[in-house]
Amino acid sequence: MNAPAAAPARPLGGLATGLALVLVAVLIGLAAQRVTGPAAGPGGATAVAWNGHTTTVTVAAEGMRFHPDTVTVPAGDRLVIELVNRDARRHDLVLATGPRSAVVAGAATTRLEAGVIGGAVEGWCSLPGHRQAGMRLTITTAEGATAERAAAERAAADGTAAGQPAAGHTADGHDHPAVPPAAGAAFDAMAAPAAGFVARDAAAPAPPAGRLHRVDLRVREVQREVAPGVRQKLWTFNGTAPGPVLRGRVGDTFEITLSNDGSVDHGVDFHAGALAPDVPMRPIDPGQRLTYRFTATRAGIWMYHCSTMPMLLHIGNGMYGAVIIDPPALPAVDREYVLVQSELYLGADGAIGDLAKMRAETPDAVVFNGYAAQYAHRPLTATAGDRVRVWVLNAGPSRTSAFHVVGAQFDTVYREGRWELRPSGPGAAQVLDLAPAAGGFVETVLPAPGTYPFVSHVMVDAERGARGAIRAG
Repeated sequence: MNAPAAAPARPLGGLATGLALVLVAVLIGLAAQRVTGPAAGPGGATAVAWNGHTTTVTVAAEGMRFHPDTVTVPAGDRLVIELVNRDARRHDLVLATGPRSAVVAGAATTRLEAGVIGGAVEGWCSLPGHRQAGMRLTITTAEGATAERAAAERAAADGTAAGQPAAGHTADGHDHPAVPPAAGAAFDAMAAPAAGFVARDAAAPAPPAGRLHRVDLRVREVQREVAPGVRQKLWTFNGTAPGPVLRGRVGDTFEITLSNDGSVDHGVDFHAGALAPDVPMRPIDPGQRLTYRFTATRAGIWMYHCSTMPMLLHIGNGMYGAVIIDPPALPAVDREYVLVQSELYLGADGAIGDLAKMRAETPDAVVFNGYAAQYAHRPLTATAGDRVRVWVLNAGPSRTSAFHVVGAQFDTVYREGRWELRPSGPGAAQVLDLAPAAGGFVETVLPAPGTYPFVSHVMVDAERGARGAIRAG
């Protein structure tokens, strides 16, 4: 069988002409595509040529929302956004396509050059927690995506369907490169702390002298070990989570000075005082301070916490503490302890807590006094026959508490300002159950030497770290 004849050679000049024609056709096709079918750009935007027109809109930041939260412009228009902050809190506006405004304080205005708009573009406030609290903006074109599609794209960008932050954005709402899961040690509820570990002193402070108590609270951002080998960036009052335990009597006055040494705005809400919150509990910016007074008119163990929205993030990231206002004629006891239950929602290594986990109520750990199972490894102490009083505050932010001491019965129960059991009665209690923000105390007499474990009897939380022990000698 004969081989097919070779094709005749083409002249070099004809080949160059053919290539030139192909190149021209490709360029014409690309130009037509740019006009008739824009390609997708970053953040869902589309690349189009400027049509020569500029649209300027005013967007107000107020009540943790943008007003309006949807802006529609003709495709190809250059968009300028005048951002007006009508809140007392600072805000900014960041677009998925890259432009971002300055951070503006209350009553201030800034200008954002959004660029040429060719399709749906998402925007948000980048201050921690603001985006998750609802500060989102959608820019669309008259010929662009429907509201339903924009909402779906926003949900996908935010990771709300999966309960995760968007790639390229951490759970605090700030722009950052995508961060992998925590690179430090994984949380192990059964792990023992290092040999030199010192547990937080749980002894209740003595009632102070005098009737006026001046308290300085400083907002500090710190890295703290919250479980063996696990560190977390916390927002704190005075560098600890929980913050300092305060104490007083009915009729005492507290003068609180809050100084914000952090990087975002914070405030403080003392449940022990009854007063209009507008001014004393307002958030203050970094570098600012405020002072206010309240008089404790009712007894109990009261929560204080950051008053800045979203409170879930601020409380969940360490900004809480306890104030004990003694019931009148409270009898002395042999031992007196304070336990503040709270939850840990671990973020990436070195980052703040994960707001998506907080919203889903999926804590990594539930702890007493800020560290997982610390009193299981460093037990509280007493002597057999001692009367032991344990004040318990459930700081939450979301889980209930069911405080129980194994091997002991409570002959005294005081919950939310009310005596429920006194030692003179025939009955006893086995648990002090507390909703988030609730508190009280129990008393027991330890019958013999030994180790008396204590837990939250919500057993999944006990296994997450809400456990400890009292060792009676």
